[in-house]
Amino acid sequence: MAGGWRVVGGALLAASLAACAAPPARADDGPPSFAPLVHKVLPGVVSIAVTEPLNTNEALDALPPALRGTPFEKQFREQLRRRPEKATDAGAGFIIDASGLIVTNNHVVGVATDIEVTLADGTNLPARVIGADELTDIAVLKVRPRDTLPVVAWGRSRAVEVGDWVLAAGNPFGLANSITAGIVSARGRDIETGPFDDFLQIDAPVNPGNSGGPIFNMKGEVVGINTAIVSPSGGSVGIAFAIPSDEARVVVSTLIAHGHIDRGWLGVALADLPDSGNDPGVAVTQIVQAGPAALSGVRSGDIILSVNGQPVYNTQGLIRAVAAIPPGQNARLTLFRGGKAVQISVTVGHRPPMRAD
Repeated sequence: MAGGWRVVGGALLAASLAACAAPPARADDGPPSFAPLVHKVLPGVVSIAVTEPLNTNEALDALPPALRGTPFEKQFREQLRRRPEKATDAGAGFIIDASGLIVTNNHVVGVATDIEVTLADGTNLPARVIGADELTDIAVLKVRPRDTLPVVAWGRSRAVEVGDWVLAAGNPFGLANSITAGIVSARGRDIETGPFDDFLQIDAPVNPGNSGGPIFNMKGEVVGINTAIVSPSGGSVGIAFAIPSDEARVVVSTLIAHGHIDRGWLGVALADLPDSGNDPGVAVTQIVQAGPAALSGVRSGDIILSVNGQPVYNTQGLIRAVAAIPPGQNARLTLFRGGKAVQISVTVGHRPPMRAD
């Protein structure tokens, strides 16, 4: 549900984000003002509101106990029956094509029945999802503007270094057109939300409402997409995570072309090897009955050393390697079994949604 929360590592991980006031910058450690950059990029940032199915049970749980069993409860239930949907300020996004293509998070629009995009100039436009990917939390929307729209450009996240200045843009708590500044705190963060975690960590203040909003470098290029924060209270504590643009751009292109992403799947449960050092190997702990691996002779207890000749060192690396193989194609697995290396050819299957193996 848009605006929802996820618990990760014992902290409250917000699935909706945003931005606040920037810290002062001195001439010797940053630009004297971010204003020229903000004027350049802000027209390409949008706010997104959705109409989503109303969870009647959740709504009834919110009814004060003192009203239960009274005529007010009956009236409340009748209102729910008449109004099966509710509008929610969901998040943000950014325009990548002047004809009306917008990138945001999948969790912002994933259950929406209606989507409305608000441009920086206040124009409201209905939108539809043309492609979405749950595993990377990316979605692409389409609007039909009367005129061409201002766009923002993709940047190279691989060129971003820890300590670089970045700007976060979005719609915190419904406060559209908000900007914050900070630095990249870390790269390659795995926050255990899925097998494709490889986030940029930033300290620019972000809060609920900015999911799907862009992270800009000092050239005004998008180097990340806000997707989550860690917060015990639900507000910004200076730890936010963004999907790197190099990953996002490939996903977005595929979604525009096909509307979805097909990923390869073996049908196994995996575990990292203890104290493996620099040696490759991932343990197969379970086989999905009638899955691709089972049909090809892979066994529980096998150690997968490589995929198509490329060594794999952990479960995430193996999952990524297999996911990159189109379903229906063969993958050459090198296994360690019975004290020796064995090669098996597996016809890769189609990865089910949100599978981790």
